Amino acid sequence: MENMNDQLTDGLFLALPYDELEELNAGARDKRDTVPLEEQESEYRSYLEKEKRIRAVTLCFSDLEGRFQMLDYDKKFLLDSADNLTFDGSSIRGFTAQRESDLRIKPDWSSFYWLPADLFGPGKVIMFANILTRDGGQYASDFRGLLQNFTHDLKAQEGLSALVAAEIEGFVLKGRSAEQNFDEKDGFELLSTSGYFHSLPRDPLRQFIDYASVVQRAMGFKNEKDHPEVAPSQFEMNFSYGEALRVADMIQLYKLICRQVANNMDLTACFLPKPVMGINGSGMHINMSLAENGKNIFYAKDGKEKLSTVAHDFISRTLNHAQEICLVLNASVNAYRRLDPHFEAPNQIQVSPMDRGSMVRIPVGNEKTARIEVRSVGPDANPYLLLYILFKTGLHGELSPPTSGDKPASLLPGTIQEALELFETGDFVRQILGTENVEKYLACKKQVAGRSPSDLGTRVKTSEIAYHHEVTNQGLWNTF
Repeated sequence: MENMNDQLTDGLFLALPYDELEELNAGARDKRDTVPLEEQESEYRSYLEKEKRIRAVTLCFSDLEGRFQMLDYDKKFLLDSADNLTFDGSSIRGFTAQRESDLRIKPDWSSFYWLPADLFGPGKVIMFANILTRDGGQYASDFRGLLQNFTHDLKAQEGLSALVAAEIEGFVLKGRSAEQNFDEKDGFELLSTSGYFHSLPRDPLRQFIDYASVVQRAMGFKNEKDHPEVAPSQFEMNFSYGEALRVADMIQLYKLICRQVANNMDLTACFLPKPVMGINGSGMHINMSLAENGKNIFYAKDGKEKLSTVAHDFISRTLNHAQEICLVLNASVNAYRRLDPHFEAPNQIQVSPMDRGSMVRIPVGNEKTARIEVRSVGPDANPYLLLYILFKTGLHGELSPPTSGDKPASLLPGTIQEALELFETGDFVRQILGTENVEKYLACKKQVAGRSPSDLGTRVKTSEIAYHHEVTNQGLWNTF
């Protein structure tokens, strides 16, 4: 480490101050969806060739369940070989079988970010990548590519932009690798006993939030607000609305930043939906709207709750398919602990402007901000698959049948086993994802579900933590 610090000081590798990082990343953000991809690739290639202090380019992608995968390429190698980068897809859970393992990885030059050296090391930049087949076609199980193609076609064919903001909650736990070291007899040790909005300046939770929010801003996030959440040791940091693909990328970066900041502080940032019983769990509320030529078409001045027919139909389709798509929104064994009505659980398949137990809420909005909020999403959902499913359902699902209005709301599945069955037998999910993707996703989730009891009881089990898809325990996967 001393040698690396000397190199930082000597300027051998790039280590930019945060104000410069913010300026560079904000500039990159503003051109992502306005400047042609070819121009962006040319600009960043030229930059990498000229900037001698860049040593490596990190390419990242997400697997079927949303695990964030990163690999570093030597800068010169990447510049020479960007059109012919390959990897073994059979090593990624849910991707390819061993007999058809070779896949291609293609950098998305419009997703270029500069990285803070104190978190990621000096001399590195990062880009998201799409996964291609051996023949260069879009790989069907790469959900980032699926979402990118969908939103591109939506804009090109219908003139619509899919817009999203995500409210991502998490917990800060004492100690590094708290999830890997979990013991169900003792549970997790929380960092703080404070609650909603309540954290003294410079206490450990506030320091974590401050550090992470500064990093987000330096990486081009348009920060809005940050605060402790309802449960002790819980946090939320909000960033602004954006195109669905870019927000999905930022969800992955948000969690990566939080984990790395916590690690630097000898802590753990945890995105399990319900790591501690007896207190509120963590959600990822998804705010959604559609725009046509910059105009919010979810807004109607004289509409019910100021929403248009388009928006109400979007809600109706979402509610109608809620049980079938629940496994995507609540993607882990642990997620079904959060759907507990005693803790503001959004498990009722209904829409409401007020009731936070409803799956869909209608926030107060105006012509610019009118939107719907899908509350029944865990923070561990694959953001690419999640947003693809939500927009496809809201636009192309079947409308809910009329109801009398006095019938009590149905509930979302209470266990992952129930959600698995509904997902597996759902015709609509197979139409929009394809049978191969449905079967791959089911196989991953069934393997995890089979390692925990169907009746979870009142104590968080070691199995639901150790085999969780976001917990780095790869060595355990073949151990029963």
